[in-house]
Amino acid sequence: MAATRYRRFLKLCEEWPVEETKRQRDLGVFLRQRVAQAFREGENTQIADPETCDRMYESLVRIHTNYYKNKYPRLKDTSFTGLTVEDCKMILATDILKQMEDMKKGTWKKLREKFSAKKPEEDSK
Repeated sequence: MAATRYRRFLKLCEEWPVEETKRQRDLGVFLRQRVAQAFREGENTQIADPETCDRMYESLVRIHTNYYKNKYPRLKDTSFTGLTVEDCKMILATDILKQMEDMKKGTWKKLREKFSAKKPEEDSK
C-alpha cells in the first residue's frame, strides 16, 4: 500500500508546475522536497499514519486541480487592489521583491554595504 501512495505522490510532483520566478519560495519545489523526506526509502517506506497521508494527498490534489476555484468561480479576475493575476505574479517574483527590499534601504546603509568588506549580515550583529 505504501508503494501505491509513493507512486501517487510522485505523479503529483511530476504534474505540479515549478515557477522559476519564485526561487526558494515555490510550492512545487517545497512539495518535491517534502515528498523526498517523507518517502526516503521509496516504495519501501513505512507510513506511520496512512489516513493522514491520504488526506494530505487529497488536499494537494484539490489545490493542484483548482477544485475550489472551479467550485466557487469569481466574477472578476482582480483583487480589491484592482490588480490582475499577471500583475500579482510579477510583483511577487523574487527579483522584484529583492529590488523592493533594496529600495527600502537608506542611502547611508547602501553606501556602507557597497564599500564595506564585511557582509551585511555581520553588520547587524
